[in-house]
Amino acid sequence: MSLHAFKETLLRPCTATQQQSSTSSSSSLSISQTQTRPYSILHDSHLPISRKPPKSSLSQQLRRLQEDDTDADANDHAFSGPPLRLHNSVKKPEQEEKIREEEKEDGVGDDDEEEEEHKELQVKRGKFGRAKISQFQFEHIGPFEPLVLSSDGKVPVVQVPASINCRLLEHQREGVRFLYGLYKNNHGGILGDDMGLGKTIQAIAFLAAIFGKERDSILGENHEEKRDPVLIICPTSVIHNWEGEFSKWANFSVSIYHGANRDLIHEKLEANGVEILITSFDTYRIHGSSLSDFKWSIVIVDEAHRLKNEKSKLYQACLEIKTLRRYGLTGTIMQNKIMELFNLFDWVAPGSLGTRDHFREFYDEPLKHGQRSSAPEKFVQIANRRKQHLVNVLHKYLLRRTKEETIGHLMMGKEDNIVFCAMSDLQRRVYKRMLQLPDIQCLINKDLPCSCGSPLTQVECCKRTVPDGIIWPYLHRDNPDGCDSCPFCIVLPCLVKLQQISNHLELIKPNPKDDPDKQSKDVEFAAAVFGSDIDLVGGNMQSESFMDLSDVKHCGKMRALEKLLYSWISHGDKVLLFSYSVRMLDILEKFLIRKGYCFSRLDGSTPMNLRQSSVDDFNSSPSKQCKPGCNI
Repeated sequence: MSLHAFKETLLRPCTATQQQSSTSSSSSLSISQTQTRPYSILHDSHLPISRKPPKSSLSQQLRRLQEDDTDADANDHAFSGPPLRLHNSVKKPEQEEKIREEEKEDGVGDDDEEEEEHKELQVKRGKFGRAKISQFQFEHIGPFEPLVLSSDGKVPVVQVPASINCRLLEHQREGVRFLYGLYKNNHGGILGDDMGLGKTIQAIAFLAAIFGKERDSILGENHEEKRDPVLIICPTSVIHNWEGEFSKWANFSVSIYHGANRDLIHEKLEANGVEILITSFDTYRIHGSSLSDFKWSIVIVDEAHRLKNEKSKLYQACLEIKTLRRYGLTGTIMQNKIMELFNLFDWVAPGSLGTRDHFREFYDEPLKHGQRSSAPEKFVQIANRRKQHLVNVLHKYLLRRTKEETIGHLMMGKEDNIVFCAMSDLQRRVYKRMLQLPDIQCLINKDLPCSCGSPLTQVECCKRTVPDGIIWPYLHRDNPDGCDSCPFCIVLPCLVKLQQISNHLELIKPNPKDDPDKQSKDVEFAAAVFGSDIDLVGGNMQSESFMDLSDVKHCGKMRALEKLLYSWISHGDKVLLFSYSVRMLDILEKFLIRKGYCFSRLDGSTPMNLRQSSVDDFNSSPSKQCKPGCNI
């Protein structure tokens, strides 16, 4: 019984929904292909729509592009290197013809000036593109009537306004009912839907019902009951997204507690002039004590998995919040350890899983023993029983749904593709040199008999430490005898280096912002793996040459990206480029400038007040073709 199996079981949908769950490295470039259907078949979420994703031909398309490129290296035809991840959308010609026929039957598309023309996907002679996909506005998905949440005969009636309910999907209505069920019992809980299922919208619809918001009731008196304000804690990058969604869905008095206006908002809170207060994790961690004196009706934490560490200052600050109703929104309920699960649920619903010692003894220890490969059958059976018991307990406070089971029929043809890109000749040589380093050889030969003649393996005898290596000595500079995990403690650092070589050779050079010791280690490592090719990469120090960094000659992923971008942008597509490395983002930026593409950039250095406007400008501006960014 593995931890992975436990997580799979835990993340199955809540039994309250009466549904059963249906069934990368950072150097990947994935392509999402999406087919669309006219609204006339989307209004009923229960329609039996068969889901048939289109056959992926991206690898073949990229091959054709490379065949047309007379200057391409012969190695470009082999796709066996690190994968590259992008997003694109396509629509089949036969489906477009069916859409036109359905639109004629429904009387849609009579006005040629307002209806966007559909283009056929052409994949011939190495050229491919994407049809222009009309944007669906999910207005009036359901009947224009309120969604009643309270029991029959109860006054006042708690209901989601009709103006909101008509735009909700069925799984979102179920999520609102789940939140209200927790609310009326004075409990907290977790809404654990996949990303993209509208957790923010469900939370706003729930709050609109609780506060008695009737946006469309122009006539009539306002009988809203005075309630304590709601506190929303979220990442800095989505503060304005929350504010924007509130303005679209309901008429709350929303204030942002962030930046220089904190004193003004504090006074507004004291005057009962705030219904919704939005703040960031960092702001609340630092200044949360000034808000802990207020009584909150509800507290919602977006990306609630940030509360996994009970020793963090953020977790301690959130414990001081005065409210019975704490709700978390996250698509990642458990990440690494089972005790992190306890920390999260002990915050949203204190005492729901017992004490920390009880949870560790009753759940954590049996699950650890049961997942070992050498565990006796009795231990495995006990672990399975405890796992199922824990899942049953959690489902009282957890609603978990996946995209497949909720909006799978609305994502006709959505497909993630991985394109395997051949490394350049230079990358291959550097990669092979790294495999010959003592650090890597120690891991490769760990199970071989030790050369000293003992019956033990190398990892158990003389090769447990690697004093003649490059990575190991730096990690153990304060402990020359090694650690308890040696030599497996160097697995992750070695994988990171191999990944950097696959992404771009510039990434393994020392960062001038690092401390001198780390820079010295990186210089030594770069010199060892570059070897006789050191002049080809511009030395073992970071280059600032625009022409060198923007050149795709020595990077397999960049060569593939060059051809894909040319094809997509020539057909009017917009492209999003993501990277975990800011240095890689700098290289991509220089590459886009060299190719003459118009782009906007979003990363951690982008001021918070400019992020949403940057996204809106990219989405609305026809000239903006590409948007590189980091996960922030």
